[in-house]
Amino acid sequence: MSKENQANIEKEMNVTEHLSELRNRLIVTAIIFITLFIVAFIYHKHIFRFFEKDMPFQLAVTSLGEIIWIYFTLAGVVALAGTIPILSLQLWLFIKPGLTKKERKASLMYIPVIFLLFLGGLIFGYVMFIKLILPFLLSLNDGMFTEIFTVGNYFRFVFKISLPFAIFFEVPIIAMFLTQLGILTPDFMKKIRKYAYFIMVIIGAAITPPDFIMQIIVAIPLIVLYEISIYLSHFVYRKKIAKHEAFMEDAN
Repeated sequence: MSKENQANIEKEMNVTEHLSELRNRLIVTAIIFITLFIVAFIYHKHIFRFFEKDMPFQLAVTSLGEIIWIYFTLAGVVALAGTIPILSLQLWLFIKPGLTKKERKASLMYIPVIFLLFLGGLIFGYVMFIKLILPFLLSLNDGMFTEIFTVGNYFRFVFKISLPFAIFFEVPIIAMFLTQLGILTPDFMKKIRKYAYFIMVIIGAAITPPDFIMQIIVAIPLIVLYEISIYLSHFVYRKKIAKHEAFMEDAN
């Protein structure tokens, strides 16, 4: 067997081993998700009571399927939030062998931050809904109609507001990570700022009632998050450049 063929076989074996390891880590993550889902499903009444205390009205159901839907949805959201740090840890363990000691220590700090930002985004979106969007929508009625709110429609609207915020709260940490890898630069983020703002306004319009002021109010936190991302990207980029210059000076 030639050295070239042997090298190709070893390369294929390494790829297979990496894929197998990734699969195993995803299986572990899936098991954790299912376990958390089952626990959350068992305690679905407690979870529902948590949301119920903020409702200024009684929810109704129009079908038996709607009851099952809300049980599964609440359990799924709780399980998703709880699985995020586990998924982050599994991905970190997967790439850990290719990192230096300093990179391992620095990247490990991303895991709790990712979880806290996701949780913070959920809470922020929910508070925005309860304190701002819901009162605005109820004020439009002004006693003209009999209000009947179903479980499905109410919680779909809640998650339509909360989940986008949870995702966008991850943007700063993603920007830092991509800058660390050299994929993203603060200059590029500044260059596309106006397009990013436009997208933020569209998202604000998509997750809020058809009221211009309300859409701008929701878009403002997203714009602030983008500006924070630029600042953090600049911070990481500056440290990266300083480290590179110090290395070159030592080499000379």
